[in-house]
Amino acid sequence: MAKLFENLTIKNVTFKNRIVMAPMCMYESDGEDGRVTDWHRIHYPSRAVGGSGLIMLEATAVQPQGRISARDLGIWEDSHVEGLTELVRLIKISGAKTAIQLAHAGRKATVEGEIQAPSPLPFNENYKTPVEMAKQEIKETVNAFKQGAIRSDQAGFDVIELHAAHGYLINEFLSPLTNKRTDEYGGSAENRYRFLREIIDAVNEVWQKPLFVRISAHDYTDGGMTPELYIEMASWMKQQGVDLIDVSSGALVPANIPVYPGYQVKFAETIRQGANIPTGAVGLITSPLQAEEILQNDRADMVFLARELLRDPYWPYRASKELGAEIEAPVPYKRGWV
Repeated sequence: MAKLFENLTIKNVTFKNRIVMAPMCMYESDGEDGRVTDWHRIHYPSRAVGGSGLIMLEATAVQPQGRISARDLGIWEDSHVEGLTELVRLIKISGAKTAIQLAHAGRKATVEGEIQAPSPLPFNENYKTPVEMAKQEIKETVNAFKQGAIRSDQAGFDVIELHAAHGYLINEFLSPLTNKRTDEYGGSAENRYRFLREIIDAVNEVWQKPLFVRISAHDYTDGGMTPELYIEMASWMKQQGVDLIDVSSGALVPANIPVYPGYQVKFAETIRQGANIPTGAVGLITSPLQAEEILQNDRADMVFLARELLRDPYWPYRASKELGAEIEAPVPYKRGWV
């Protein structure tokens, strides 16, 4: 059996394979109210039919001012639970597990009104200048993540991923490039990590299932974070009970990023070995052999596919053929999956 199609059990959840649909913003909550639409009801379950072991929803905002755009999904109020519950049910029909990425955009929010960040630094000239968060606002945001976890549990999700990557709020606290605070939330690595530490502690109070964290392992800018610097923070995450680190990179500050197939896999490998914690690899992973190599060489524990699953929702089926693995086809598709 190809390792890509081996089961993986984390806590009390068993994934039928190591293929994860990575979170990708759809911007299709067209009522601008954070609610699930028909687009989501078609888009996500179709990838579950295609055979992915874990389907992860896009960045879902824990506060309305924390949306990347006004058309993002939301989980900041109880009325969002009904649509998310339906989406979980539709995905699970095909045997996939479900994940939700809890997020706050910070200074990269493009909604109306005031936006917040650890420090009052705009991303670039096209973004608004954020207001530096007061300690009370930090406390309120930590609680918003906790409430998002409670609603995620009510909706039936199997996994929560905290979005601490791509220049959004948690990432802004973690990096010295965007965190210029002089209080206990800024300065040293331990202080910059404090916001994420408090979020993880709060989520753990109400969530017993697998917990992932997505990070941007490299800022690609002098003075920024690197995979080697993230090993320490990854060790703290492990101590707090985080089960897997989803290793992406970039988007904290404008930077030139060298992009090539598998360009972020080495970062996942570095953190996996340095912190002795499971990782997910993502970033221009397109071929089944490439995915299998990552797992066989213990560079990561799960493979996250993004744009490749937009191009081909049935990529897992194709991968099973190329790798000689037997997988269970949906009954109505069996005549085609031979």
